[in-house]
Parts: sequence; C-alpha cells; structure tokens
Amino acid sequence: MGKKIVVVGNGMVGVRFLERLSALAPGRFDVTAIGSEPVEGYNRILLSALLAGDVSGEDVKLRERAWYAAQGIDLRTGIAAHAIDPAGNRVELSDGRSLAYDHLVLATGSSAIRLPLPGSELDGVVTFRDVADLERIRAVAQAGTSVAVIGGGLLGIEAAYGLERLGCDVTLIHVMPRLMERQLDARAALFLRDAIIRKRIKVRLNAHSSCIYGNTHAEGIEFKDGTRAPAKLVVMAVGIRPQTALAQGSAIATGRGIQIDDQVTTSVGNVHAIGECTEHRGQVYGLVEPGYEQADVLARRFAGDLQASYRGSVLSTNLKVSGVGVFSAGDVEGAPGSESVTFEDRRKCHYRRLVFRGGRMTGAILVGETGDALWYRDLIRDGQDLSDQRQALVFGRAYTERLNAEAA
Repeated sequence: MGKKIVVVGNGMVGVRFLERLSALAPGRFDVTAIGSEPVEGYNRILLSALLAGDVSGEDVKLRERAWYAAQGIDLRTGIAAHAIDPAGNRVELSDGRSLAYDHLVLATGSSAIRLPLPGSELDGVVTFRDVADLERIRAVAQAGTSVAVIGGGLLGIEAAYGLERLGCDVTLIHVMPRLMERQLDARAALFLRDAIIRKRIKVRLNAHSSCIYGNTHAEGIEFKDGTRAPAKLVVMAVGIRPQTALAQGSAIATGRGIQIDDQVTTSVGNVHAIGECTEHRGQVYGLVEPGYEQADVLARRFAGDLQASYRGSVLSTNLKVSGVGVFSAGDVEGAPGSESVTFEDRRKCHYRRLVFRGGRMTGAILVGETGDALWYRDLIRDGQDLSDQRQALVFGRAYTERLNAEAA
C-alpha cells in the first residue's frame, strides 16, 4: 500500500477530493476519511428540497458506504478530529484513537453563524446548516406554524422556500435594504423579492432584530423599531464561518480561513486544505465550486501532475426559488470604468445584466431564465474580447451564436 492520506471532513468538497483521487490514482494511496456527522457525505445544497419533501435522504447522499469500501477508503463517520501533531504526523480523534499520516487533507468546511441576540437560547431557535438542523426544524414546523427566517442571503431564501413548502406561515427577515446584496444588484433583487412574495413568503427588509421573545420557547422576534413578528420557530441563516480551530491549535497559519498557497498546501508542507475552511490569496469563498476546483488541483498533484495549481475562482451563485432561477457571477456591481447591458421583462420576472470592462465580460446577473448561466460564467473566466458582441450577448447563447454564424 502507498503513502497514508487522512482526509478530515466528509462533506461535499471532501467527497469530491476522494472521487477525483480514486479516478486519477486508483489504489496508489492508503486513504482514511473522517466525518464528524453520523452519516455519509451528502449534498447540502439540497437541504431546502429535503426539508420540503421534494427529495429523500437517499437522493441527497453523495456516495453509498459501499462505494468507499470499493475504492479502498476507510470511512469513519460520527468521529471528529480533535488535534493535529504536525511534528509526529498524527491526528488525534474524538474516539480516543489517533491516525498516522504522510499527508493530511483538511476539508472541515464551515459552521453556521448564530446571532447573539437575547433569547437566542430559547427552544425553537435553530440554524440551517445540516441534517441535524432539519430534524430540529421538523419537530416544530407544521402546516400553519408561524416561522421567522433571519437572513436574506442564499441560505435564508432556501430555508424560507423549504418551510413554505411545508405549509408554514413564513416571514423572511433581512437587515439590508435588498435580498442577496452580495450577489445581485438592486434591480435583480427587486425581481427576486417579487418572486418570493408571489409564493406566499412575506419579506421584511431593513429589519434590525433586537431580541427573540418568549418564556422557554420562542414566540417571536422584536425589532429595534418596537414592532414584532410572531414566530414559533426562528431559523437563523445569516452566514457561515470557516472552521479553523483544528488548524489554529496545531500552529498551522490561519487568517479568516486556513491559509493555502497555489498548490493547496498550508504553512505545513504535508498538510493541505480545501473548501470553505480555506483562505487563498486573502479570499474566503464560502461556496462549493471553489472547493471543487481546489479538490481537483490537489488530487491531480497527488496523481503526479505537479504543474496543477489553483489560481483562484470566479465567484458564482446559482439557485432556484419556487421555480424562479437566479444566477450571478463575477463583478455584479461593476467596478469603476465598467459598462453594462441590461434586459428586463418584469411581468415575466426576467432580468439580465452583463457587465463589461475593456471589452471583457466581468460579471453577469440572470433572474428568471438561467439556462445560459454556465456559458456566461465561462465567458467571464476566459477573458476574451467581446466588444463586437455586447448587444447580442444579452439575448443569450443561441441568438449570439446564430449571429456569429451568419457573419462568418
């Protein structure tokens, strides 16, 4: 058997690394994967669909346990890593055992942020991050239950959608003046808000929560302006924080995340990190796609491709809210010197904005029709000069390619 690789974390990025390593270097390493949750890795992106009952637990599972065994991977679930001994090349586990490694891969992900509001310790106040959270939500959420979801970003909108599908009376609460302010411009956010309201979810913006009131169980949220929103269930979906404690306790360099270089390596040469726990060139992504790209680079390097490197990712977001697609990528606001081309049809909830700088596409926002999302993302990544196609591009790939063919 080859060198020992220990992977700490069996989430989406950890599983992707195992898949790529098994495909590129089958049987070359002795691999052990540690997952702190009691189940095999699953698709967190589908949590709202799982909550709504649109998919089953089997549908969200990334790989069956038998797959790990078939690849020669020793999968250990329900076990956490407590400490790393970089000098001794060992990782200490919560079950009292330890594992030796030649290479350690940290895929510890992120944890949900829980707002320190008065009353946040009451029963009925939960986060929205994993299947354990879903069980806590289901214990309270019934048809007609009043629910407040705090957070108008991606996670909050997904949670609100899943709860509305259960028949709950849902209010989405956001402290900012628009939804998904990091991914959408003001106009796109308005289209998204309209789509959410049409699906019987109330939206409250510029809402500054002061406390969660109730005796032993949550009864609602009080705001700084003195108004209240009744809620038997309060779901906090206000963001995530990279899990860096394991690295910090082992003298591995961290900032906002575990710091990695272009070779996806930490400050300790045989310790690597991938996914939401990482910080690369000062950037913490908090999204799965950059983690997938990091996992691919690391697997390729283990397979012998020492030219493989990670240079950063183009940020993109893609979701569907009650049948309405939303996508954004790159510089959606438009840095100084940028120009944009926009198309909108509010009646059909269709909005597109493409951002250009010096002939290159640098950003894209789509609401409604998102079939060309990945095409736009690739155009942003490629960085080619699109000056002569700007007006056509806003109408989509088929229209643009037809014009190009006619001009050829």
